[in-house]
Amino acid sequence: MTLFPMFSTPASGGSADLPLFTDVAMDYNAGTPRWESGQPVVVTGLEAVKSWAWRAVATARYLWPIFDWSYGCELEALVGQPYQEGTKRSEATRYIQDALLVCPYITAVNVSDVVFDGSTLHMGVELTTIYGKEGFHV
Repeated sequence: MTLFPMFSTPASGGSADLPLFTDVAMDYNAGTPRWESGQPVVVTGLEAVKSWAWRAVATARYLWPIFDWSYGCELEALVGQPYQEGTKRSEATRYIQDALLVCPYITAVNVSDVVFDGSTLHMGVELTTIYGKEGFHV
């Protein structure tokens, strides 16, 4: 089961013959899928992978029964932990990489500028995909 049943989620374990990745476009500022005329806006290739990755990072892993346990991110596990600042940054980076590298379309994840502003986490995420590179901010 998926949030958008008309699109399949990427399976883990890659293949050289991956089909063109298709997903729902996101309005990253509003944090919602984009809709036109009552239908979700469909994107393919690099933008589709970015859209999937952005939602995977924004979704808590293990919380929602609709999602497979390999989908989502565990950043909430850092809340309330008495870790040193360096440990928190390292763990945040690891959680992002673990969340995104399950997608066979993503070949590498680079996390940079990890900063905690009080209880708010800010970081840049750069994806290397089979379609090229793309980035977004968390």
